[in-house]
This record gives sequence, structure tokens and C-alpha cells, in this order.
Amino acid sequence: MDSLTQIVLGAAVGEAVLGKKIGNRAMLYGAIAGTIPDMDTFATYFTDTVSALSIHRGFTHSIVFSFVFAPIFGWLVSRYERYKDVKGWCWLFFWAFLTHPILDAHTTWGTQLFWPLDLRLAFKTIFVIDPLYTIPFLVFLILTMFQKRETAKRRKYNTIGLIVSTSYLMLTFLLKGIAFNQFKNELKEQQIVHTEVETKPSPLNTILWTANVVTKEAYLIGHYSFFDSKPIHFQSYPKNHHLLGNLIDNEKVQRMIAITKGWYTIVKKDDDLYFNDLRFGVLSMRSNAQNFVFQYLIEINEEGIVHFVEQPKDKNAGKQLMIDLWQRLKGN
Repeated sequence: MDSLTQIVLGAAVGEAVLGKKIGNRAMLYGAIAGTIPDMDTFATYFTDTVSALSIHRGFTHSIVFSFVFAPIFGWLVSRYERYKDVKGWCWLFFWAFLTHPILDAHTTWGTQLFWPLDLRLAFKTIFVIDPLYTIPFLVFLILTMFQKRETAKRRKYNTIGLIVSTSYLMLTFLLKGIAFNQFKNELKEQQIVHTEVETKPSPLNTILWTANVVTKEAYLIGHYSFFDSKPIHFQSYPKNHHLLGNLIDNEKVQRMIAITKGWYTIVKKDDDLYFNDLRFGVLSMRSNAQNFVFQYLIEINEEGIVHFVEQPKDKNAGKQLMIDLWQRLKGN
């Protein structure tokens, strides 16, 4: 999830653990702890693209990280804070560290919660930024902040915030199930032969859903809103995996294929090959759109070493996407 959401979650968790004993400082340390797992993003400055993608939401988003580093941070903070209960500080950091990847596991990218096992949990029930999750949570956190630490209202507001946000998170599983069944029924109705279907919410909401569908020669992308009244239109994207040629055996190419779980297409432009991560779709709701959210140029240097170079995103396309999303969300 986005940084603001993780800060809010971490602050609420910190309050639940130590708020009664140290007041708003529990929120402060919870908010800090809630952002620490995302320090893995700095790997992009020290390694290649493929390695950075492999590292992202790996070790720092695992149960192992929570168990190992919570005592370390807890002990360090207890050295200079007036509140000296090491166990209390350990619990604050542990739960802030652990709830961070659990929340991230609901997004499309997912997390390696059980690192070092090569298993990435990705429920794909919520977009990385969802105002319906974050805003109510933030409101109750602010209400909590302005209550005295001994009052029952303080604990009440924080508890309500945690319950409301968690309930919404649980609701997204139901919404995903409804959308999935709608996509399956539509594929059957249109007699589209397929082998796999994956669904995820579109940006900023859980009303408009997107499906990625595997067919023999192509992937299909379709959108469904709970306000739809017409059949779903599926846009076809040829796999073009054959364009990789001998590169298919390259170690970095294989790693990228593993990272995307096989959801990728290859495009050739002016003799250059581009690797498109299909899991996150395109920056458009319009037919035949080719501006993939994550597109990588496959470069081969003079020594024959393969590099993946992420292509810049069109900001204007992003703005247009927000407009088109709102229109599509209201139904086809």
C-alpha cells in the first residue's frame, strides 16, 4: 500500500499496543515502524532492475524480519525513551512490522510473508491506493490523537478505526468473488476458450474490476463495473513470447518471467524488444491501448549482458486515465 496508508496503520497499531501508557508517542513510533519495511525500495539505487524487483517486498516484508528486528528496535528505543519497558516496545515494533506486509499481501504485487520460501502472497483484492480504506481510518486516528491517553474515548476511536478498515478489507474478498463470477460467466457466454482468469480492482476503488485472461495465443484484458448493463469487452494482447528467441534461456529473462508469474507480453519496436508486465495492465481504459504501466526495454550491451530498463510513464496518460476510470466506473 501507499506510504500514507502504512503510516496510518502503523500509528493505529502503535496506539493499540502502547497508547494507554505513552500517549501520542505510541502513534509516532508506530507510524515510523509502519514505513520501515518499505526501505527495500532503496535497492533500486544499488542494484539492477531485475534484482531490485526480486528484493521488493521480500525479506523486509516477512515474518522473519518482524521477529528478528522488533527486539532490536525495541531495545534501541528503550535506551533513550523515558518508558523503559523493552517488552512493550518490542511488541509495538513487531505488530507494526507484521501488519505492514499483511496489508500489502492484499495488493497485486503481494509480499513474501513466508520468506525465505519462494512464495509471494497476492490476494489482489485492493489497489495500492484506496481512499475508502485509508480516509475513514485516518479520521478515527485523528479523533484518537486529540483524546487524553487515559480516556475510554481514545481507545474506542482507535478500535473503531481498526474495525472499519479491517471490515472493508474483508469486504473486498466478497466483491472480488462477485466480479470473478461475472467475468467467468461472460467468457462462457462469449464462448472464449481460456485456461486461467485473474481479477484485481482498478485504481482507487473496488467497484470497477479488471480481469486478465489467458488464451492460447494471447492475453485478454476486460473491465467490469457493478453498475454495468452491457456485455464485457475483452481487449486482446498477443503474447509474442517467440520474439525473445534465444533470450528465453537468459537468466535475467527467466527471473523476470518468474517475477510476473508468466503474465507478460513482448513487443518489438524499431528492432528493440520490450517486456510488458501484464499484471498491472495499461495506463488507459481505451481500446488498443499499449502504454503498459510497467514496460521494460531489453538491452544487451557489448559484453552480451542483458539489462531491463523501465520505461518512463506518460503523466498526461495518467491524468486521462483518472477521467476515463470515473466514467467507466459508472457503467458501460
